[in-house]
Amino acid sequence: MTRHLLLAATAMTLTMSAAQAETLRWARAGDALTLDPHAQNEGPTLALMQQMMEPLVLRNPAGALEGALATDWSVSPDNPDVWTFTLRQGVTFHDGAAFTAEDVVFSFERALSENSDMKGLISSIASVEAVDDHTVEITTKGPNPLLPAALPNILVIDKDWAETNGAVRVQDVESGEETFASQNVNGTGPYKLVSRESDAQTVLTAHDGYWGAGTFPLDYTDIIYTPIQNPSTRMAALLSGEVDFIQDVPVQDLQRVEADPALKIMSSPQNRVIFFGLNTSDALVNETMDGPNPMADLRVREAMNMAINRDAIRQVVMRGQSIPAGVIMPPFVNGWNEELNAVPAMDLDAARAKLADAGFADGFSVQLDCPNDRYINDEAICQATVGMLAQIGVTVNLNAQPKAQHFPLVNGLTSDFYMLGWGVPSYDSEYIFNFLYHTKEDLYGTWNGTRYSNPKLDEMTKAIAAEVDLEKRDGMIAEMWAMAKADVVYLPIHHQVLNWAMKTGVGAAVDADDQVKVKYFTAE
Repeated sequence: MTRHLLLAATAMTLTMSAAQAETLRWARAGDALTLDPHAQNEGPTLALMQQMMEPLVLRNPAGALEGALATDWSVSPDNPDVWTFTLRQGVTFHDGAAFTAEDVVFSFERALSENSDMKGLISSIASVEAVDDHTVEITTKGPNPLLPAALPNILVIDKDWAETNGAVRVQDVESGEETFASQNVNGTGPYKLVSRESDAQTVLTAHDGYWGAGTFPLDYTDIIYTPIQNPSTRMAALLSGEVDFIQDVPVQDLQRVEADPALKIMSSPQNRVIFFGLNTSDALVNETMDGPNPMADLRVREAMNMAINRDAIRQVVMRGQSIPAGVIMPPFVNGWNEELNAVPAMDLDAARAKLADAGFADGFSVQLDCPNDRYINDEAICQATVGMLAQIGVTVNLNAQPKAQHFPLVNGLTSDFYMLGWGVPSYDSEYIFNFLYHTKEDLYGTWNGTRYSNPKLDEMTKAIAAEVDLEKRDGMIAEMWAMAKADVVYLPIHHQVLNWAMKTGVGAAVDADDQVKVKYFTAE
């Protein structure tokens, strides 16, 4: 009798466990470029990695900062350059190793190292020291009131694991290097890596020792992440039930999803602006024409800006799912205002006149480099722009390719004209000036593919990072945007609108940064 009761109890336990096990099948246009946490500051890459690794401080889906591996942080009352972070106790890595301050020191030093794509985020840091196992002191190169807001994408890994597996050095993505850290993960996050096939599928399962059990829903025990580049195929996978949740919803399919009772759309303005960057140096890198680089002349850049019909892109290409932009700053960001965002009026006659004044009355030729698996309708936006610039005599040769091949062109200064999208995780203008306008060097200007260099802007970029008088700081930011906008280094296109599509039973916490955090999701 006892044996029968034991068997029945065991069967009931297994049945309940199976019922509680939930798998989220998640798809989006492109894959993570790597699993090395400091190798690529790129949205989809960070989104996948943040299921497995964690920062000291994160932004929750509402955009508010909250503690992750740190429970508390404060600036010293005696020295505004020194921040103290109290670390969460009882945290373990996926292999069972204890999380300590030494892992934080190691990870920050790694994030500041030569190949890191994250060093621009924390360029103000002078040193990171372990006070004890659960306290870290970060000293900055002058006061930095925004330091916590710069940390959500600085992920922490286990020092011993990295040293044992030859993963101390950050992967060099642009050279095509593969390393142990680019294919393996040992983080503290809610999910651990089961298997990965790049550009095909990544499988994660719950980390049984996760510190956040009982704090977050954690309704999903497993995640199957599948990049599906083709929009129609991605949509078909959702409609057929092959996947449960997709990002990068094709704008032409929104009504189709809304009409399906088994599916739902969740929308939000997105913390991302789409734009084109222009090579402003004296010479083109792609020899599409003889002579000097036309885009080194401000009048040419102004003409190109005036030739783009942003409203047509919004209506035809984006089906109304975008907001035309006059500045490369999302509306969420400190420094944004309606006046700055005023969109230049399309004026083909004036644009042609500017080209003629610059000595290019017959136009010129240039290659446009564009991703085809990163932003909503990215290649279609580029195709539309090709036609618009043709109206003023600019012949554009379109080179559309996957982001894994596109981004090295931008970072490697081998593109003259390129598409880029930019989100601002700090919600502050300093992030944009730091990465996109500052002269390209080791710690600053790391995504400035334009060759633009303005010593005054460089100086002010560093100054606003340390300015504690907020009224004075806002005035400096306004002055910087006036200079940047006048120089027309970038051609703003639009602010993206975020649409996630999912089965009705998926309770997704929509994030304006388009950063999926599955630990907040519920399975209804």
